[in-house]
Amino acid sequence: MTSYLQIENLTKSVGDRILFSDVTFGINQGDKIGLIAKNGTGKTTLLRIIAGVESPDNGTVTFRSGLRTGYVEQTPVFNPDATVLEACMHPDTPSAITVSEYESAILSGDQERINRAMQDMDAAGAWDFDDRLRQLLTRLHITDLNARMGTLSGGQQKRVAIARTILENPDMLILDEPTNHLDIDVIEWLEGYLSHQNITLLMVTHDRYFLDRVCNKIIEIDMQQAFAYNGNYDYYLRRRAERIEALNAELAKVKNTLRREQEWMRRQPQARAGKARYRIDAFYDLKERSKANYTESNIELSHIKSSYIGSKIFEAEHINKRFGDKVILNDFSYTFARRERLGIIGANGVGKSTFIRMLQGLEPADSGQWNVGETVRFGYYSQQGIQFDNNKKVIDAVSEIADYIMLDDKHRYTPMQFLQHFLFSPADQQKYIHTLSGGERARLHLAVTLMRRPNFLILDEPTNDLDIITLGILESYLESYSGCLIVISHDRFFLDNIVDHLFVMEGDGNIKDFPGNYSEYRTWDSERRKLENKDSEASRQTDRKSKPRQEKPRRMTFKERREFEELSAEIDVLTKEKKELNALFASGETIDDIAEKSRRYTELNEELDEKEMRWLELSELE
Repeated sequence: MTSYLQIENLTKSVGDRILFSDVTFGINQGDKIGLIAKNGTGKTTLLRIIAGVESPDNGTVTFRSGLRTGYVEQTPVFNPDATVLEACMHPDTPSAITVSEYESAILSGDQERINRAMQDMDAAGAWDFDDRLRQLLTRLHITDLNARMGTLSGGQQKRVAIARTILENPDMLILDEPTNHLDIDVIEWLEGYLSHQNITLLMVTHDRYFLDRVCNKIIEIDMQQAFAYNGNYDYYLRRRAERIEALNAELAKVKNTLRREQEWMRRQPQARAGKARYRIDAFYDLKERSKANYTESNIELSHIKSSYIGSKIFEAEHINKRFGDKVILNDFSYTFARRERLGIIGANGVGKSTFIRMLQGLEPADSGQWNVGETVRFGYYSQQGIQFDNNKKVIDAVSEIADYIMLDDKHRYTPMQFLQHFLFSPADQQKYIHTLSGGERARLHLAVTLMRRPNFLILDEPTNDLDIITLGILESYLESYSGCLIVISHDRFFLDNIVDHLFVMEGDGNIKDFPGNYSEYRTWDSERRKLENKDSEASRQTDRKSKPRQEKPRRMTFKERREFEELSAEIDVLTKEKKELNALFASGETIDDIAEKSRRYTELNEELDEKEMRWLELSELE
């Protein structure tokens, strides 16, 4: 088994907080590793250290010599004025350098340089780079290669970053939250690609289906240490529970032993005189070990109750909405019922977020009417989050909203008490908001959303910044939630656990109401597509029999275009040599090696005929 990477005694702190300490693990060829940890414990920092973007406080990261790695950041940064094609052909990437040198060599006409460039193109597999680029971007739903990066959404920029990295054919991929902001069908394509490719992978993701189907190893950062599990996510859950149980059993033994030793230590000093010093040292070691706490510190949501909601929720009557030529809703009508649990899915840009903003009155309809019940109290967790003042402390931001929080009809909490249920310790509550991590901001957003006890909860992509453990707690809370619920999410596991029917937004204002969760919809849709493909194939076969076949004009591929340019240069060189020989034969001078020159003249004619014929074939594809 070939070792690709070895991490030894890695330590990193942020201020006075230790993220991880003396972390040691290795990555071998073929490993597909999911990195799991709670928010704020250093997952992204660890990836950035491995990728060489950040430096550790202590420890080493050693790569195998010559190993090619690709790194996709959680939020990739591009030149906003660059086109998609220019972003993928970044001048610092190996493929771009190879293609650029080949193009320069062709323009120079230097045959020796052209030969070297051709060898480099062969070694890099760059002849079909353009074709692979277009195919990959199409699969990732990026079709306009001339679009400026500054005009693309965050999800589109993430897809371009993934395409650029995959195209380089790295030996090892490092991915930070690759599924964030991606459409579900793109996630499923990426899942299948990474599962079947012979590539080594290290990634952070909260998508539990993705982890389960792609990874063969899980590394967890917990208690500032790294724990490795040789299996997928489901295996990790079982083994982790066993590890925590064993640690708690060991802690119980330590505490029992400590009680006996405390009795010995309490005796009069004279009674201990002459006793072995090692026993006294062992007592203090036991005392220190007994302070360990393996109990999970998790968000507490079970005590938060929704407020009363009446029998009338709301009705949508003949709603229409469009932006220019883009139709969001077309004569949409629906009556929402109590305890309704709805999931909304659809491609990015189809109007999912616009739909729920209209429902709350945050976006006007072009026509139609929303009739909302008097008791409905919305709670909205949005992709953009709440716009807090970054220069305020956490406790001050919450105190400004309410002096106290009623989580049910009997219990009243101060903002400080309430925030502790969301893992904000008194010290954390004094942090300025601009210093919070993405996960901490998400927790604060969730806290502010739930503190008003909404009876109609709307969650727009709640899984993007919440860690897996918090997601599990949120799922448990939503299972017993007594109000209405709408969820927009690309997390298939989350949808399967929470919703009982789906709105599938198909575009052009069309919404399909599917009675089931996401996996049930995916199975139904797959069967439907198979039937459509069979019908389509039967129709095509009928058309072939009844109509003469018409070939679609084919365009020149990247490799053929390079061949065409190379042929042009070679034909120019051969034509020049032929003219020189013609001039020599017509001069009347004595030619010493006339036989050799005559043979060469014949070869030139044959080469020119062959190359000009191929040049003509390719020119018809232009």
